[in-house]
Amino acid sequence: MAEAERIIGTPDSAGADESAASDDGTAAPEEQPKGRRRIVALLVVAVLAYLLDLGSKMLVVAKLEGREAIPIIGDLLRLDAIRNPGAAFGMGEAFTIVFTCIAAVVIIVIFRLARKLYSLPWAIALGLLLGGALGNLTDRIFRSPGVFEGAVVDFIAPAHFAVFNLADSAIVCGGILIVFLSFRGVDPDGTVHKD
Repeated sequence: MAEAERIIGTPDSAGADESAASDDGTAAPEEQPKGRRRIVALLVVAVLAYLLDLGSKMLVVAKLEGREAIPIIGDLLRLDAIRNPGAAFGMGEAFTIVFTCIAAVVIIVIFRLARKLYSLPWAIALGLLLGGALGNLTDRIFRSPGVFEGAVVDFIAPAHFAVFNLADSAIVCGGILIVFLSFRGVDPDGTVHKD
């Protein structure tokens, strides 16, 4: 009876065939579009984060650089354009080329992970990381003093904290989401571990 169901293709045996198809390393036909949608989500989030960062930096350079800081919320939050040759919090100014290489490696790793991506939250997190890394990498490549040594444009200045930009915000939000997903046991491929 089971052999006849397999040959005829009843709904139960069709589900078994699909799960068997996914065991050999290739995605079942209905899983492929889902994986593609996650990659599209990653790319949409990355492009949005990148364009918002790029646009904000262009606006800041054109309208704010060389001028007094603009208070947004009294002394708690200001817009203040600075050029940051270092990493976060202005540290490591002598290692600009190293930060450029790290950003390039992060981008490559994200593209490699995207091939196995079936989780929408992971797609969003990786998209934020990708968009932020591309935003700051663009500054490092194209801004003065030279290629791979460019200073990043920072302009969001909270009181008693380092000045940062939208790319930094995207990277931090993506990182926090990845930590949260890891604690929840969610993998990029969509599997959930209950440890």
